Amino acid sequence: MRKEDCYFLGKITRRHGLAGNVILKLDTDQPELYNKLESIFVEINGLLVPFFIEKSSWSKLDSLNLAFKNSSEAMVDQVLGKSVYLPLTTLPKLSGKQFYYHEIIGYEILDENGNECGVIRSVNDQTAQNYFILGFEGREIVIPLIKDWILEVNREERFIKMHLPEGLMDVFLVPSKKDE
Repeated sequence: MRKEDCYFLGKITRRHGLAGNVILKLDTDQPELYNKLESIFVEINGLLVPFFIEKSSWSKLDSLNLAFKNSSEAMVDQVLGKSVYLPLTTLPKLSGKQFYYHEIIGYEILDENGNECGVIRSVNDQTAQNYFILGFEGREIVIPLIKDWILEVNREERFIKMHLPEGLMDVFLVPSKKDE
């Protein structure tokens, strides 16, 4: 399994008990979707290694207590602190104005009048306010990801139409003193 065919699910944070169990802290808004995991991929030395789950139970709202099949102390030592992935094919399909960040890379952002605002290069989800990072006319443009601003997500034509506040694009497109 290649990393680009997977999505980040969470991290194995610590041991649990003496039976070789580990705690998987999930990085998701919908942890309930993962209560019946059969296997996971753990990144070890840059490779995704499959681990099969014998049983799991909830430790907290966003953490699973996992017991692996054929578990050993050495195996548990290898996975501690490691990132966990699942294949993209396991994600539920979204519709309407919902989307996964990985699926909209390369989509165009249009304003409500259909004017081009740029192409999504990445989504920053590491801050309290998530935002799109766009490329447009050789410049980098940052647009806050606010649900109420999203008017349409068109998967066939690969664009997102947004209601952008007046003047937002001007902040990035008006020439600065150093550009003159």
